Amino acid sequence: MVAGGLSVLFCGINPGLMTAATGHHFARPGNRFWPVLQLSGFTPRQLRPDEQDELLSYGLGITNVVARATARADELTAEEYREGGRILVEKVERLAPRWLAVVGVTAYRTAFGEPKAAIGPQERLIGSTRVWALPNPSGLNAHWTAATMAQEYARLREAAGMPEA
Repeated sequence: MVAGGLSVLFCGINPGLMTAATGHHFARPGNRFWPVLQLSGFTPRQLRPDEQDELLSYGLGITNVVARATARADELTAEEYREGGRILVEKVERLAPRWLAVVGVTAYRTAFGEPKAAIGPQERLIGSTRVWALPNPSGLNAHWTAATMAQEYARLREAAGMPEA
């Protein structure tokens, strides 16, 4: 779900099985992406996965590093991440969002060969697009609460110059 000229293009790791079955990003009920988007001020209300097309009206889009659906991201190979990173760079160069937000720092590290990358803005530019690594909103990521994730997502929203929705 992408378009040219977005403020932020969110990039998940890969589709989960429910996302693959429904065609809606972050579709698993335990995934915190949609609540965190609202808590961080990107959206005025919590969207449902089947309302993902509304993101475009806010200047937001969603894609993935790897297209292959799996039950868990740890089922992906390093080669799939690297190839996905290469394809993602081509997509970002073509669409030119202001920010690429990779949702999962481990995926970012592997896809872009930056093993020491941390959550937050990255040095890397893709054309004129800035890059930010965000915490993964999966319910399996217990190190981050919805509230602490929302703070980090809000930092990105502010850096992108987007008002609170």
